[in-house]
Amino acid sequence: MKIKEGFVLREMCGENIVAAEGLHNINFNKLISLNSTAAFLWKQLVGKDFTVEDMATLLVEEYGIDMELALKDSKALCQAWTDAEVAE
Repeated sequence: MKIKEGFVLREMCGENIVAAEGLHNINFNKLISLNSTAAFLWKQLVGKDFTVEDMATLLVEEYGIDMELALKDSKALCQAWTDAEVAE
């Protein structure tokens, strides 16, 4: 999996928002808000190929959660990013 080029993580009004690069590309109906954990993963993974397992490992290392929960959360986030068309 990989985050598509042209999408950037920005902080707007204290929120982590993923939007298309360049203000002329922003569709405010399709902005994606990320919680701090998802934003951490985005920052670690942008520009890299990754798997659900890679994401889970980052969660385990950063937050000390167990691998089973990390895998469950990573799968859900991957699906959300795919559905939002910001990753493939």
